[in-house]
Amino acid sequence: MAPYQIFTDATADCNLSWLQSLPPVSIIPMRVEIGGREYSYGPDGNISAEEFYAQQKAGKYAVTSQITPAQYIQWFEPALWSGNDILYLCFSSGMSGTFQSARVCAEELQEKYPDRKIICLDTLCASVGEGFLVCEAAARQAEGYTLEELVRWVIQHRLEVCHWFTVDVFDHLRRGGRVSAGTAVLGTALQIKPLLHVNQSGELAVMEKPRGRKQAIKAQLVRMEQGWKPELGKTVIVGHGACPDGAQALQQAVREQFPEAQVRLAEIGPIIGAHTGPGMLALIYWGNTR
Repeated sequence: MAPYQIFTDATADCNLSWLQSLPPVSIIPMRVEIGGREYSYGPDGNISAEEFYAQQKAGKYAVTSQITPAQYIQWFEPALWSGNDILYLCFSSGMSGTFQSARVCAEELQEKYPDRKIICLDTLCASVGEGFLVCEAAARQAEGYTLEELVRWVIQHRLEVCHWFTVDVFDHLRRGGRVSAGTAVLGTALQIKPLLHVNQSGELAVMEKPRGRKQAIKAQLVRMEQGWKPELGKTVIVGHGACPDGAQALQQAVREQFPEAQVRLAEIGPIIGAHTGPGMLALIYWGNTR
């Protein structure tokens, strides 16, 4: 039985400290253009989340690009040369064509390496939710799951990763087509902080329109109360886009309401941040309120 390597992409927003005690996970960087300049985000990239949000706050908008088949080959082939099979846990197909590009690459490489297994899985997750699932998968690999066992586990549990996001400004959602121009103007005037989630198709959808940060956090906690399943795991992720004070407030609220929860903080990087803007807060947990 061949060893296997887990891959993911920079949308996963994995906190690298979470992975230190786990089998190595290869994170494929992604490109983001901001202010007319192209950057690479991920390991060995040339922009940090902090630098990215500083530019956004200065009024510069960002555009992201999906990973090309050529990039996938560049990352996958060395693992195949080394005799490893590959499990790629990909950014949701509901938000990007990245998964299809990965499958094109896998088919090409499979012909060149017929004795190797190259499995691309659509996580139907995004940002710190995707990172949460990747870390949980790596933990199962550490426990000794075979490639086939881990594939079955991911497919069985990926729709139990619940994502609830709130954003501070409408501009980036408007530019990405998530809300209309009229909704953005009205929402800004009324201090609405839209509550979004990643649905069962892996798409980002607006669910509620609470007014003000406190009400937005309350709405996130209500969703968690309705569907948290600590029997699947007690780790809860609070993610933020250049919003440490809000993240600490949400973290404290989760700890007070759910004392069993093991809360971790994570930064939301540029790939998702390009579409949501600074001030985003995310609450990720195992549950049935997907």
